Amino acid sequence: MNINSNGYTYIFAIAMVVIVASLLSIAATSLKPFQDKNVELEKKSDILYSIGIEGEDSELLFDEYIIDQLVIQDGEIVSSDIKAFDIDMAAAVKELNNIRKVPLFKAFKEGNTFYVIPMRGKGLWGPIWGYISLKGDGNTILGASFDHEKETPGLGAEISTSIFQDQFPNKVLFSESRDGIEVRKGDASGYQQVDGISGGTITSVGVQSMLEDCLVPYKEFLLKLSVNENQISMDSIISIVL
Repeated sequence: MNINSNGYTYIFAIAMVVIVASLLSIAATSLKPFQDKNVELEKKSDILYSIGIEGEDSELLFDEYIIDQLVIQDGEIVSSDIKAFDIDMAAAVKELNNIRKVPLFKAFKEGNTFYVIPMRGKGLWGPIWGYISLKGDGNTILGASFDHEKETPGLGAEISTSIFQDQFPNKVLFSESRDGIEVRKGDASGYQQVDGISGGTITSVGVQSMLEDCLVPYKEFLLKLSVNENQISMDSIISIVL
């Protein structure tokens, strides 16, 4: 074959495309288990971070501090073919709230029980997600961890920094006036407001909407925790008085 002909050039180009595509496919297939493992470890690390646990071996720490994984639907614990950890929140949030199955992680740390709620929403340029950890009353926030796919650096991307996240501890999710946390433009006050990111208004609103939407399937379950916690406290007071 004449290597200077157009036919040879076309055949060579097609052959190279096939070879490169095959190599890329093989590489992607062989690397996928490692990529999946990294995603799993990052998810475990984020869950632990929301309850104030940090360390190099997130898998070991996860098994130590997370004592139960529940699947919640419409405020009740349900059985599911899918494990709580494996629930895809990106798909779950597309379901109607009353049929949506969502994961809830129960943690035990320093003699106290905590609950971690995964969340998923929309920012300015793409998805945002996070984890809110609650104290035993199911209402008071212990900690928060947020992240994003491609929010603007220095603006919306600041939701993943401690400057934003450190506002959440000791805020409450439920009150007579609202469910969730209101993200304000620099004038936050009280137990249900935090300051948004300056210049990142749409991302900040996205966090608020994410909180409001993702709390719905958990609300009744969490309110029951609050009632039980108050009853335990009252029983303790009565026993002391008697």
